[in-house]
Amino acid sequence: MISNLSRLLSLSTAMIVASTAIAAAEPSAELIAAAKKEGTLTTIALPHDWCGYGDVIAGFKAKYGLEVNELNPDAGSGDEVEAIKANKGNTGPQAPDVIDVGLSFGPSAKKDGLIQPYKVSTWDSIPDTAKDADGFWYGDYYGVLSFLVNKDLVKQSPADWADLKKSDYANTVALAGDPRTANQAVQGVYAAGLSASGGNAAKAGEEGLKFFAELNKSGNFVPVVGKAAPFAQGSTPIIVAWDYNALSWGQSLKGNPPFEVVVPKTGVVAGVYVQAISAFAPHPNAAKLWMEYLYSDEGQLGWLKGYCHPIRFNDLAKKNKIPKDLLDKLPPAAAYEKAVFPTLEEQAAGKEAITKNWDSVVGAAVK
Repeated sequence: MISNLSRLLSLSTAMIVASTAIAAAEPSAELIAAAKKEGTLTTIALPHDWCGYGDVIAGFKAKYGLEVNELNPDAGSGDEVEAIKANKGNTGPQAPDVIDVGLSFGPSAKKDGLIQPYKVSTWDSIPDTAKDADGFWYGDYYGVLSFLVNKDLVKQSPADWADLKKSDYANTVALAGDPRTANQAVQGVYAAGLSASGGNAAKAGEEGLKFFAELNKSGNFVPVVGKAAPFAQGSTPIIVAWDYNALSWGQSLKGNPPFEVVVPKTGVVAGVYVQAISAFAPHPNAAKLWMEYLYSDEGQLGWLKGYCHPIRFNDLAKKNKIPKDLLDKLPPAAAYEKAVFPTLEEQAAGKEAITKNWDSVVGAAVK
């Protein structure tokens, strides 16, 4: 499940049995019946502790009575795509029906003819920037770059990126990885730059480097990889990390130290994963029913329980569909309304600038 949006196959009659469900609020009776006839769904790379997938899978099985054949839970996005390629002519248990992959793998899998189109009934509530217009792939959940704050050591939490420059935050700010190699850290620098540039994606990489160069020069930047252990020890009191990691790390420490997760006011950069159905799915109707479940209110809230923001989060929030106990564990819903989903081209340009020039511009070896 590791890895990173912007964007053929003629289906047989059996594979498009759910086409009439697109406009409906629920999957059609025909789709449910066809999926139950197939009896099984084969997934891949879905660890149960990732975004609450254990409960999501259990919920799907309980609702529809299908078996779920779970392949290689710890595989990465590249492994998922390779599994489709390796099983093109195989209808056995090693052929995945569906994949959940990093953003860049959606367009490339479409180009290679490895996935098939299907638009779920809640299609219109998925942001246009987070889905393929033809329905080959669609964003499922995302995280945004946030600040994990140790409240024992930092009494006044920063509200935005610019606040991190204040002398109050001397020797406190860390990235969750080495920005020369780790995507989470690269995106943290990119988000700071997007804020500093007033939202200009073309300048985000360059401005992010300048921002962290200033933090490093002032002594506010800590060149230590931020994660739960150094956070608890106090060596990285503020960590720039995906919100779901920040929330998970904070909760795992059981109040020692107390923590806060802050979504900055500007430069709210989202990292997206996407769903798709294999072009060679042995159980195409079960795959479509799985998609319907994932993009239903119930499925979306399942991911939210695992601290991942479902792609329909804003839609659910506006309709008051999110239970208060879930919202209370998260930063305010309004903080996510400004989330920016960088295109693949913007991500690539920012990554190149940051990884190649970190040493020369910032000069801090993160370890």
